[in-house]
Amino acid sequence: MIIERLSREHRNIETLLAILERELEIFDRGDRPDYEVIRAVISYFELYPEMYHHPLEELVFARLKRRDPAAAAKVGNLTSEHQKGAERLRRVAQAVDYVLADRDMLRQNVDNIVRDFIESERHHIMMEDRDFLPAALKALQPQDWAEIASASTDHVDPLFSDAAEETFDALRARILQLEQEAEAGRH
Repeated sequence: MIIERLSREHRNIETLLAILERELEIFDRGDRPDYEVIRAVISYFELYPEMYHHPLEELVFARLKRRDPAAAAKVGNLTSEHQKGAERLRRVAQAVDYVLADRDMLRQNVDNIVRDFIESERHHIMMEDRDFLPAALKALQPQDWAEIASASTDHVDPLFSDAAEETFDALRARILQLEQEAEAGRH
């Protein structure tokens, strides 16, 4: 079911946020985090949520607006929230690039940018899990779900293919492996 898929993806995102947060803690101590892990997490966020997860949520949200405008109003402007998240991610990527290029940027500024992204993403997911997904489950009819599923699978974006799922599964596994190797190397 679509809601289960979105919820599972939220848990995957939370795992990556926790990894990013651990790397930030290493950076905050003045040590060198694993930038390969950080870049892999950034790459994941640049691709998967933007090209796959958010468009599916927005299909569901469009149906919710039609079925229960009051519930949709409580959720707010999902598209705007997703755009703000993408902008925060661009700032994270830029801050990491600055650090890696030895450009002048205060450590505290890097911390603030990355922490803002992590906290904002967590808040956004919490809102979706608490307000958006339950409202969609309550308001949408079987026909809505069928049409959403049809629209999402017929999408021409190659990220909706089985091969793309395998690619993202491999990327997730690689990120987790890199994080485990980085942790083992620190001890």
